[in-house]
Amino acid sequence: MRIAYFDTFSGISGDMTLGAFVSAGMPFDTLAAELAKLNLPGFELQARHLSRNGIHAVKVDVVVTEQPKYQRHLKDIETIIDAGSFSERVKSMAKRIFHEIAVAEAKVHNSTLEKVHFHEVGAIDSIVDIVGTAICLEHLHIDRVHSSPVRTGSGGTVRTEHGIMPIPTPATVEILKGYPTVLTDIPVELTTPTGAAIIKALSSGVITLERLRVESVGYGAGTKEIPQLPNLLRVIIGELEPSLDQDEVVTGETNIDDMNPEIFPHVIERLLAVGAYDAYVIPILMKKGRPGILLSVLTERRTLEQVLEVVFRETTTLGVRIQPTERRKVRRESRTVMTSFGPTKVKAVIYDGTERLLPEHEECRRIALERGIPLKDVYRILDRELQG
Repeated sequence: MRIAYFDTFSGISGDMTLGAFVSAGMPFDTLAAELAKLNLPGFELQARHLSRNGIHAVKVDVVVTEQPKYQRHLKDIETIIDAGSFSERVKSMAKRIFHEIAVAEAKVHNSTLEKVHFHEVGAIDSIVDIVGTAICLEHLHIDRVHSSPVRTGSGGTVRTEHGIMPIPTPATVEILKGYPTVLTDIPVELTTPTGAAIIKALSSGVITLERLRVESVGYGAGTKEIPQLPNLLRVIIGELEPSLDQDEVVTGETNIDDMNPEIFPHVIERLLAVGAYDAYVIPILMKKGRPGILLSVLTERRTLEQVLEVVFRETTTLGVRIQPTERRKVRRESRTVMTSFGPTKVKAVIYDGTERLLPEHEECRRIALERGIPLKDVYRILDRELQG
């Protein structure tokens, strides 16, 4: 699988993304020719080479000669994208990015998707950055996008059409909700709403790179010089070795020695109900020789707050240890196949080019109850049919 990995050690913006792709092998003339299909007057695409901390990079600028005299809404931008003679994939990616921005802007300004209007992000340069990113991904035959945790600045301010805003801006924070993010102490807008939306809309998550066979690396330069680090976005393009799917989840753990053990089954049931992937208990020996229980929960970062609420409401613990956990997993998907019991939901497990169909417990239980058959017999019959 061919992927683009966004290494956001100095954040991400739209122009940095275009520069990184040009640096990584996207022909600039091809990018400019494709962007001409937008049929938007009043802009010119320029690229130049520069050095940041000794690293060669490309700076792409959208030189705007004429901005629209009205504020664009999401529908206006989607119309512009649909009117261009792009592939459906390019159109879909670009509209997904703008949708992420629209949802965030509507939340921040207490508006709706239909009513919210764009200021900076609705300008010509942002439209070019976003559509240009989609063009690069298609031209370079990128199947999937991944990234590092997104780094943002903090402690400073930035001037916007809405006035002075804190860094990171409210829209950027809203867009990145649920995505691994690092808040630095650099008082500069490292990640813009456009950059955040590119990651949120297109990325399949954070990964490490030990399975990536690198083909090309590109560096896109931001506008400002930052004393603390080179203001660059690195894009690494290569083949991800087909093996196990990989993602990052969160593990929460707590030691409990003062709670009725009969309560733990209820706690685990509640944790699974709010979205935890797994929850279990392990007997442990605590300080002063006291017997206790280790409660461990595996969940997505986006459901962490709901998980913590259950733990603190339903147990006697006063604190939870939280740490990111890299997870490798065999690819699986749910399917419905025809068996002697009729249409039956099963789990398809794909590994190393082979596929196995496995019975789903809840489906087997449903069949057993409906037909009055022992559950073990349902498993035995389905095992034979699915592997035959």
